[in-house]
Amino acid sequence: MISFAECSARERIALLLDPGTFHEWLPPSERVRSPHLAQLGVPSAFDDGVAVGRATLDGHSVFVAAQEGEFMGGGVGEVHGAKLVGLLQRALRDRPTAVLLLAESGGVRLHEANAGLIAVSEVMRALLDVRAAGIPVVVLIGGANGCFGGMGIVARCADHIVMSDSGRLAMSGPEVIEASHGVDEFDSRDRALVWRTTGGKHRWLTGDCDSLVEDDVAAFREAAIAAIGQSMPLTPAALEVEHALLTRRWLALPPDNIERDDAELLWTALGVVDADKVPELSVDAVRALRTI
Repeated sequence: MISFAECSARERIALLLDPGTFHEWLPPSERVRSPHLAQLGVPSAFDDGVAVGRATLDGHSVFVAAQEGEFMGGGVGEVHGAKLVGLLQRALRDRPTAVLLLAESGGVRLHEANAGLIAVSEVMRALLDVRAAGIPVVVLIGGANGCFGGMGIVARCADHIVMSDSGRLAMSGPEVIEASHGVDEFDSRDRALVWRTTGGKHRWLTGDCDSLVEDDVAAFREAAIAAIGQSMPLTPAALEVEHALLTRRWLALPPDNIERDDAELLWTALGVVDADKVPELSVDAVRALRTI
């Protein structure tokens, strides 16, 4: 077993895809870097924190992007976002079997916030164009930094989300919530609380991810192979199904119950038996508990 969380972006690419098939566009040797970081005196990376290119997965042609969590937490800036958009736009032209996004990001870089925000919006538009063309977009989340902020929204725009039990997915990160609303609202140092409310097990039980796997590159590869042929059409009927899921979750929670942890309360309301034991259960056991 090789930990997906402990791998770098390029290690994940090498281990996840068919050996020797990855061809990178705008590699570090091209030195395409953010123009903003240098002006601020901030160290930059020659690939701006993301590797993009083409490869094969189980013999199928795929386009892939992998964010590097070790560089600015995988934050999205102007060049980083442009590489993602370019990958997706090229997918519309070349029509691979699927697009894979190995997401690890805290969201938009504060150093180039406006450029990053625009970039994320362009990524979302390009991703939805790819989906509308019938090309599945599969997001894999299992890095140490999780998938938050704008990239959390991007992930939920995809056809299919694969998460490990140690992966995290949310709009606002724990530190952001604490900074905005105080430690009484959310204690970011409470790691058990963080994983109960943003972790892979929680996202699986609430229907926010489509595959829950172990923190193992081989498990991610197997799930990705299964997902690349599953295009989810963008139709009003599909949106109605999503809205029904959100409505059920909203109505399941009693409005003023503070006697139990919110995540455990929601799991119980959704029909999970012995919800307090979920954090201790194996991935296989948690997979069997989903009711929605």
